[in-house]
Amino acid sequence: MPNGQLEKMKIYAYNNPELSTQHQVGEPFTAMMNPETYTIDTKMEFNLRQGHGTSGSQPRFELKLPEEMSFEFLFDNTGIIDGNPSENLTQKIQDFAIFLMGYDGSTHEPKFFKLAWGTLLFKGRCTGLNIAYKLFNPDGAPIRAICKVTFKEFKEENLRVAEENNQSPDLTHYRVVKKGDTLPLLCFLIYGDSRHYLEVARANKLVNFRNLTVGEELSFPPFDKAAVG
Repeated sequence: MPNGQLEKMKIYAYNNPELSTQHQVGEPFTAMMNPETYTIDTKMEFNLRQGHGTSGSQPRFELKLPEEMSFEFLFDNTGIIDGNPSENLTQKIQDFAIFLMGYDGSTHEPKFFKLAWGTLLFKGRCTGLNIAYKLFNPDGAPIRAICKVTFKEFKEENLRVAEENNQSPDLTHYRVVKKGDTLPLLCFLIYGDSRHYLEVARANKLVNFRNLTVGEELSFPPFDKAAVG
């Protein structure tokens, strides 16, 4: 792109999570004006359960929620901004709403989106659209509107699994004991080596590791901290 050329935000729609060209739906939406700001909201959830008779507990990480991105688009049919006045702003808004929130006929579910603007690339699904009409003709017809759009992050399955890598022995794992579980078996499933059961028993202060209590939650320390018994 030549230096100095204005690059406008584009939203591409897809009917498949692969987000490949062959699954693109129609033409991308191009913003009339780029957003002045956008926000990215990142949250994590922790388990705050506290044992009976205790005064407190350390929050235990549960999961990282998908990021949410929100911004505002301006719609204006006065021609002041783009030099192209039009008659029906309401139809433009309806088309935009269908583009974002409508069901795709081939999949019977909402579409997947990719937002591209300069170095920004965000993949997600639209979770919210708020429309505020700001300016009107004498007959009450709207001629300017602000659309606030919210997207929730979407990641391809292979990328999500690679990033999470939840089976890594370098992470602390928590398991609820089920009928038939043994400590050597659980160690083998988590570490790939059943010989760490004595260290795990000590970490959980188990008096009799041969008789686990169904429903009991056990922690399994990182592999590099558990010496072979």
